[in-house]
Amino acid sequence: MAELADMRLFVQTVQAGSLSAAGRELGFSPAVGSKRLARLEADLGTRLLQRNSRRLALTEEGAIYFEHCQAILAQVADAEAAIGRGRSQAQGVLRVSSPVALGRRWVGPALARFAAAHPAVTVQLSLSDALVDLLEGGYDCAVRIGGPPDSRLVARHLADNRRIVCAAPDYLARHGRPQTPQELAEHACIIVNRQGLAETEWSFWRDDAGRAAAPTVVRVGGRLVCDNGELANDWGLAGLGVLRRSIWDVKTELAEGRLVELLPGWRGDSAPIQLVFPSRRFLPARTRLFIEQLAAEFAAAAP
Repeated sequence: MAELADMRLFVQTVQAGSLSAAGRELGFSPAVGSKRLARLEADLGTRLLQRNSRRLALTEEGAIYFEHCQAILAQVADAEAAIGRGRSQAQGVLRVSSPVALGRRWVGPALARFAAAHPAVTVQLSLSDALVDLLEGGYDCAVRIGGPPDSRLVARHLADNRRIVCAAPDYLARHGRPQTPQELAEHACIIVNRQGLAETEWSFWRDDAGRAAAPTVVRVGGRLVCDNGELANDWGLAGLGVLRRSIWDVKTELAEGRLVELLPGWRGDSAPIQLVFPSRRFLPARTRLFIEQLAAEFAAAAP
């Protein structure tokens, strides 16, 4: 199949009226141009141009080929222009993956604002607490909590994140407020079951302890177990037990007084919120602009 560069040479030669003029436009000598045209004709098995020292003329086959080459090159130019617009203007489909709770509270609203600001973009948000494969799933980016990213991915830090224990004022009025991590073993705790593993061992560090300090680990129990963080929040708000949640999952409820943070002087484990994407190079404008918007929104809302 003829190379696009040779098609361009052929079309430019016909339009300019000579190989020398085409060579000046495309940046090579008439001798090089003549060899490439001869190769093109040999590949096609037909003569495209009748040429002598003074003029050139299309053969019948050359006229047919010229018409098709113009159409092909116009389509290529349109495709390149569309790609160029995609690099400079937000357009197309933006596919994002996020954990369920974080997606409903933070990523979903951010995507709605992004779509409103960029009418040429369609947004698709997939909510799952499972670790999705971005490349296999065709996602532009994914919000993740903790864990090292896939080596094939680039990670952008969005926010620091820590897990806290909290409870509704109604629960604390009936059962008292735990003063130490060990006292949690005597309380009804709401257990989140993640991918078949019940989180019944909660770790704590003293606020004044260094990062290398050994944690205090408490085995907790309770009769309410679920695999959905939002449902766990609902149970906690209903006064049914003590919650351990990401600060970002209960930030609004804490600010409104519907939940109360427990164990001052102790901190739970932490895992940063990150946005991961396949590569920094050649990011479509829709992905690049959404990354910047989401980073700015998390920074502004940081507890």
